[in-house]
Amino acid sequence: MPELPEVEVVRRGLADHVVGRRIASAVFHGARVARRHVPGPLHLAEQVAGLDVTEARRRGKYLWLVLGDEGRPVHGLIAHLGMSGQLLVEASDAPDEKHLHARFTFADAGPELRFVDQRTFGGFALDDLGDDGVPHQIRHIAPDPFEPVYDQRAVVRRIKASDSAIKRMLLHQGVVSGIGNIYADEALWRARVHGERVASSLTKPTIARVLDHAREVMEAALAQGGTSFDALYVNVNGASGYFDRSLHAYGQEGAPCDRCGTPIRREHFMNRSSFSCPRCQPRPRGSRTTTAR
Repeated sequence: MPELPEVEVVRRGLADHVVGRRIASAVFHGARVARRHVPGPLHLAEQVAGLDVTEARRRGKYLWLVLGDEGRPVHGLIAHLGMSGQLLVEASDAPDEKHLHARFTFADAGPELRFVDQRTFGGFALDDLGDDGVPHQIRHIAPDPFEPVYDQRAVVRRIKASDSAIKRMLLHQGVVSGIGNIYADEALWRARVHGERVASSLTKPTIARVLDHAREVMEAALAQGGTSFDALYVNVNGASGYFDRSLHAYGQEGAPCDRCGTPIRREHFMNRSSFSCPRCQPRPRGSRTTTAR
């Protein structure tokens, strides 16, 4: 699933190519792409037609377009990218993609916006906006490290109070949003902390250091267009990111640690894989984490 840097790259593309334009029409192919919009795809298409795209916003991994009428914000169109969703800006005469699920045309007759999703986990939902401009559906999502309202001291206190593994807390979108498996592993590698360390056993400065590294690594990934391991993550112009070439831990099983030379290990964690250095990030005693085979 795309994490904060990848979603931010898409958001910036939408800000450049879609914001300031009026939606002439929208077509959603099938009910699945609008399953989060209870009234259905036809109702969703009717509701967005004729509205202006005034802003492209993001919180963590969540993306939405602010739709307005005569300059007044009316709705938030939440775009869930899922595992493989792509928002692409295409010429109207470009051939349809194989897994095209939604199309937005605009009153200026310029390039259209398409939603392509191979695995069909993504989709759209229309929601009212809160006073802070965040759709009600995602108000349970905590601010991410790049938001002005992000309070790292409060996040540190909440993590410190938990007896869960530190990596589990980094992945908890209700605690701090935007960090997924890739950037959690990278932040923990930089901080020399094993992901199975119990959060309450860590000092507040150590937790703050992990969070600082998470922000730094996501900032670095953003500068390189995000992380692309396959063709499923691209920006609005169809280009891939290149941060996978700069990863120190995630996906590096067997490769020498860039710090000490010890081969990176892969372990099972929460139905996924974790990557770490056995020497720089010693596993805590009593941990049930098992090496992946």
